[in-house]
Amino acid sequence: MTTGPASEKQPQFQGNIVAVNGSVVDVCFEGSLPNLRNMLVTGENERIIMEVAAHLSKTVIRAIALTPTAGLGRGESVTDQGGPLTMPVGESLLGRMLNVFGQPIDSGPPLDREIEKRPIYRNPVPLSSRIVQSEIFETGIKIIDLLTPLEKGGKAGLFGGAGVGKTVIITEMINNMVGSYEGVSLFCGIGERCREAEELYRDMKQAGVLHKTAMIFGQMNEPSGARFKIGHAALTLAEYFRDTKRKDVLLLIDNIFRFIQAGSEVSGLMGRIPSHVGYQPTLASELAELEERICSTISGSITSVQAVYVPADDFTDPAASHVFSHLSASVVLSRKRASQGFYPAVDPLASNSSMLTPDIVSKKHYQVVQAVRKTLSDYEDLKDIIAMLGLEELSGDDRRTVAIARRLERFLTQPFFTTQQFTGMTGKRVHLPRTIEGCERILNGDFLKIPEQSLYMIGSIEEAD
Repeated sequence: MTTGPASEKQPQFQGNIVAVNGSVVDVCFEGSLPNLRNMLVTGENERIIMEVAAHLSKTVIRAIALTPTAGLGRGESVTDQGGPLTMPVGESLLGRMLNVFGQPIDSGPPLDREIEKRPIYRNPVPLSSRIVQSEIFETGIKIIDLLTPLEKGGKAGLFGGAGVGKTVIITEMINNMVGSYEGVSLFCGIGERCREAEELYRDMKQAGVLHKTAMIFGQMNEPSGARFKIGHAALTLAEYFRDTKRKDVLLLIDNIFRFIQAGSEVSGLMGRIPSHVGYQPTLASELAELEERICSTISGSITSVQAVYVPADDFTDPAASHVFSHLSASVVLSRKRASQGFYPAVDPLASNSSMLTPDIVSKKHYQVVQAVRKTLSDYEDLKDIIAMLGLEELSGDDRRTVAIARRLERFLTQPFFTTQQFTGMTGKRVHLPRTIEGCERILNGDFLKIPEQSLYMIGSIEEAD
């Protein structure tokens, strides 16, 4: 794997195309073959870019095209670039929207020709150079900060099926954190809709936070090869800010499942036999290669929040279960809670965080979380009895538990800044101590005489007094 600077390239080789099958191109080279992952160019004005994926024989390699191959034919010459795909790095990229080749796609001015470029592949930081921080990364979203606190320099996943609010939470985090976050923010869109990219760019520009953010997109209409590489391209830029500029980096990825999906498509194009549920046999190693680059060092940290689409809401799907193993916090979104109007639709019992221990969070925070989870769990157990016999048949203690649980559920909802235009409700950001105080007062029964609806879609608990 190439880890040195982009200037240290190997000799270039010339070859000729012997077969084109969609995005798969076979090229014959006389003499030596280019290394795996080397970049190849062909076509008019070298407009078609490919990457060496396999050596088929002593003279033939198989490449995956990262751009459309329309018009490409047998016999055309191919030039090896002597190294892997590179990504421009530098502070001049802040405020810009780029594709996998580092080209601006925001109609802005072209990048400086002299800008530094680095290979998109790099070995993970060795364990001896990593540091682990026991520090909470506050988001301003009540239910996440309380029940699944994020780790600074860690990896958090937002799990959910289609339409339960993963992208909405990601954009709200950007809104809440970018304004007050002292480091640099990077947004990596993998296989997402171009409409979402345009809206996000416009919203961040209006909010005045674009100058601290770089956006990198491999969109849904692009070839699978480009979508598969966009995560590595974004991490190259993140590592530059962490290691060279010594800054903390917030990396938001939407959606990591599309990375796995693109890898599955590439694997199919290469003719590999699929494994469980049709995924590529290399799923675990490909995901680990990307995820293990996200870590903290003495020079800075990379904190990652990743949206994870869960196919058919099946959390045993190999894509979801493999992503789970890399995370320090898992925020599970529930379609049932969304249908009940509880937004954000976080499942408080299925979500968890490795940071939620008395040694890391405060003792008071830990005790409140245990009490909240017990109350909500007891309420879940009582729901069947309520459905069959009615609330009146419960004991006095159980009725109190139900009343407190229903108020907790409503207090943990929150209006978002990014959805104001749809809901008409002003967004609220709540600091963690206020959230803990609110839950503690509800658990103590302070709001049993107040209608539960008065706690719905508010910020801090004072709004219900």
